[in-house]
Amino acid sequence: MVKPQIGVQMMMLKQKVEEDGIYNVLRTIHELGYHAVEVSQIEMTAHNIAEMQKAIEDFDMNIAAMSCGVEDISSEQKYPGDTLQNDFEKIVADCKAVNCNILRIGMLPMNYMGSKDSILNFAKICDDYARRLKAEGIDLYYHAHNLEFVRYDGQFMLDLMRDNTSNLGFELDVHWIWRAGLNPIDVIPNYAQRIRAIHLKDFRVGEIDMNQYPGEGHEKIYYMLHMITQFAELGEGTLPLKDIIEVGLESGSEYFFVEQDELYGADPYDCLVTSRDHLFELGYKHWF
Repeated sequence: MVKPQIGVQMMMLKQKVEEDGIYNVLRTIHELGYHAVEVSQIEMTAHNIAEMQKAIEDFDMNIAAMSCGVEDISSEQKYPGDTLQNDFEKIVADCKAVNCNILRIGMLPMNYMGSKDSILNFAKICDDYARRLKAEGIDLYYHAHNLEFVRYDGQFMLDLMRDNTSNLGFELDVHWIWRAGLNPIDVIPNYAQRIRAIHLKDFRVGEIDMNQYPGEGHEKIYYMLHMITQFAELGEGTLPLKDIIEVGLESGSEYFFVEQDELYGADPYDCLVTSRDHLFELGYKHWF
């Protein structure tokens, strides 16, 4: 069994990267005790690739996973960042330049939402790319949110994607599974040996501040009820994280990336410290 590693999903640090550069951000991550990252929503320029290579050498940083799109959303709207449709060779070269063998798709493109047939078509496209990437020594994974738990003919969309692919893997996100009304402890084993990475983030009900919600009367109450569910630092919410991590390990996950989609005014480094300290308390210090 590969030794598991806890890392950082860098989407939450994209503003820091813009301000300070990716090398300096990776140095701070290293100083906080993390030594693996999943790169997301950060442009893969030649400069950033070179900065990551330097961080690998200077901080023993593991660029464990990188991100890409699949194709342009439409003829009028280019998908942000590199896509497998347009930039396949560049994506492969970038991964190899930083010794990364996990590539992940962040979300279902909007033009494939809305029907079972379109989703199965998307799954086939992804599986074909996954087959091509395997020949290059790279595994392709699809990151799920809560929308993949809509049912078609009684079956979850994510299960349909799993059952109709053989090369594509799945990156499960414990917060989004919980937000879909399911327990990650029950869902994760259904993807055993099809996962190499799991996103760790907690779930909480936030403080009610009526001044931040628009409208009056029933409209204000509607927003209050739907907007107070929050992303939380690990240990600051309600998820059974210890049990989730253990079932993730049993199901084949190698990486557990700390992530927080919204910070509610907090500094991302402070959030990473809070989550790190909780993982230490749970007994996972040796996974860093």
